[in-house]
Amino acid sequence: MNLHDLRRTRLGDALCAFALAVVLAVVWTWRDWAALSALRLPDTDDVMRLQQIRDWIGGQGFADLSQHRLGAAPGLAMHWSRLPDLVPGAMIRALAPLIGSHSAELTAVIVWPTLLFAVALTLTARIARVLGGAPIARTAIVVAAVAFPATTIFLPGRIDHHGLQIVLLLIVVRSLVSRPAMEPGLAAGLAAAASLVIGMETVPLIVAAGVAMTLEWLRARPGADDRMMGFGIGMGAGLLAASIVFRTNSWGYAGCDGFTMIAWRAGVIAAFAPMSMALAARDIAKPVTRAVLGAMIAAVVGVGIVLVAPECLTPYGVVDPLLVRLWLGKVGEAQPLFAAPRATAIGYAGVMMTGIAASAWRLQATRDGRWGALLILQLAALALTCVQLRGAYAGAILAAPGLAGGIAAARARGSVWLASAWVASAGMLYPIAAHAVVADVPRPMTLGQVQGRCTDRDALGDLATLPPARLLAPLDLGAYAVGATRMSVVGAPYHRNNAGNLAVYRFFLGAPAQGGAIARRWRVRYVALCADAFADAPAGSLAQALRRGSVPRWLTPLGPRNRALILFAVEPDLFPEPAAR
Repeated sequence: MNLHDLRRTRLGDALCAFALAVVLAVVWTWRDWAALSALRLPDTDDVMRLQQIRDWIGGQGFADLSQHRLGAAPGLAMHWSRLPDLVPGAMIRALAPLIGSHSAELTAVIVWPTLLFAVALTLTARIARVLGGAPIARTAIVVAAVAFPATTIFLPGRIDHHGLQIVLLLIVVRSLVSRPAMEPGLAAGLAAAASLVIGMETVPLIVAAGVAMTLEWLRARPGADDRMMGFGIGMGAGLLAASIVFRTNSWGYAGCDGFTMIAWRAGVIAAFAPMSMALAARDIAKPVTRAVLGAMIAAVVGVGIVLVAPECLTPYGVVDPLLVRLWLGKVGEAQPLFAAPRATAIGYAGVMMTGIAASAWRLQATRDGRWGALLILQLAALALTCVQLRGAYAGAILAAPGLAGGIAAARARGSVWLASAWVASAGMLYPIAAHAVVADVPRPMTLGQVQGRCTDRDALGDLATLPPARLLAPLDLGAYAVGATRMSVVGAPYHRNNAGNLAVYRFFLGAPAQGGAIARRWRVRYVALCADAFADAPAGSLAQALRRGSVPRWLTPLGPRNRALILFAVEPDLFPEPAAR
């Protein structure tokens, strides 16, 4: 294929990917218009991301990632990065003078995930074309477009960082299946650095990509040393630049839960591993000698990371054990695969497992090591999913090339085989089938699942009519209240907010007298309870008392405005007197 034909082919892949992404985005937007038009976004992180962008546009410093209306004064230093804010923030800033702030925000929350979806599909096609040629490239686009649960992070309104991280991961994979050279290594390293700046979720997958490169390096393939060197240089240089541009005011936070100084140190030290391997083995061709060198370098780098950044071994170690039991362990995407309901586990892992089998088959059939590199990342995604369900996002979309290869092979064997291959490759069918055949389990979880309907536009509208003050509410509602009102909230689902989140749980799960003391201490003006929140609260707790209508005298019901949301005003003059010591 000459250069002109290659460019036409790549352009065709991109056009197909963008067309399919736009069509699906239009359908999803039409389906969810009632919520989207009110900027009631699918997930707590999306609405908090939008509020973070609003605060930045409104004058909050670029390096100030604190949410000043969350938790104790002066606010909570979020573990997020400014990098995912750049494009949607630029869209809103550019469009607001032309169409108004609300319309600009609505446009951004629809267009940005659609663009990411289109780029993800294009990269998937590029990967598939390298691995299997024209017969599977555009089939992979369709398979990836319905690869649940990966598709859920590209829905309109999903402006949080997960979609961007998937795109960066696909850039790494595209570099892995390219010819070994310095340039693909640099691209992979820069993408890996950007992903680390955004968050720590993809660290296991980046490590898996490094393992895949190392296996090729062990065989002394031509260009393998250059790619390893490029990967290390790209990652190290990217992290160095990011430490200047994206350093936040909480850079010195004593944790490894985001782009902190500790995480940066660990990443920079890790970047020396591929560079050292490439330099040390320049004149060595024996795999055994390379393996010994690689093991020594990996051990030194690993010990260095543990010594300078031991916090990275337990990124969420700062979370109070009570919150781990009552909240963090029940967050849908943070659940281990085998602890999730069976229908959820099948829905999340179904297409990923089928894709692993398909990639293994292609590796066995072709003996092409590039399929092996893809398979390593798929297995890493499966391992991550066994620990946290969020690993299935990467696992699902990485399944597309192998499944497209299976469809191409089935096409030659007749319509029955072809139909079966398409059914097995349709990721959206797995949660539907699992829910249909597995009885007495909750519906398959999605990232956007929230507590009841107390975050619907009508309920949030009730909150927005109240004068701004401090609100104490269930954690998910707290996040939506920050985005939909001018309220300050005590708690929201962010792990650094130990004090505020503990106060919420102790308020609702403790005795009414304890609730009064907490409301006094936090200067709470309003209390909100979702109709289905704290359903398992113990007898004698404030949550159970409020449900029965036994309202303490220091709380005044604000009327049954919304059956899903129970609102109260706090009367500070009627607080019970503190017990004498």
